[in-house]
Amino acid sequence: MNAPDQTAQVLGLQAWETLRGSHAAYMSGTSPTYDEVLTEVADRIRATASIGKADIGALLFWKRLRADTPWVRELMVKPETEVREITEKAVSAVTDMSLPVPKAASAGRAALSPLPGFKTGDALASALLLAAAPERMAVYDERAQTGLEALGLSLSPARGRYGRYMELVEEMRSTAGRYGHTWSARDVDTALFWLGGPKSQP
Repeated sequence: MNAPDQTAQVLGLQAWETLRGSHAAYMSGTSPTYDEVLTEVADRIRATASIGKADIGALLFWKRLRADTPWVRELMVKPETEVREITEKAVSAVTDMSLPVPKAASAGRAALSPLPGFKTGDALASALLLAAAPERMAVYDERAQTGLEALGLSLSPARGRYGRYMELVEEMRSTAGRYGHTWSARDVDTALFWLGGPKSQP
């Protein structure tokens, strides 16, 4: 098993310029309407304080993930009330302003783990958490991982990865502030996404 990484990692000027350039490229190369699905789901979650199966399906579509997997059927036959009971705890965790962002992220990710398909892996889970708390959370996926590595930052797949990822995201937000920029967690994840993969337009 890989040991948990040291997440207090500071970006130097060169790495920051790489990240900033990637963010600019994402903003210029991506349609401003791409996140409409995310925004619509986030509005519904704000109104209901939970995440339903239709919301999960929309975010699966938004993330362009495969839906022809066994866990999707398991989720579909799970009663909506049970899904919302589970996701309500995740929403409550990531929107709890008394918790630092990394701890809120860890609690939210753990709360989702009873759902079919959410025991392991953070790509779709992080999309749900982002939709639940758009001002605080960020998406983690393979491209974000590659982006981190391109910056010389490490993030192991050990248990609790999403919380450690959000520690790194918060550090990068602080780095942006030191260089005179106000970035959200979403700004960081889009920069990592663009840095970590083919420059295809979403």
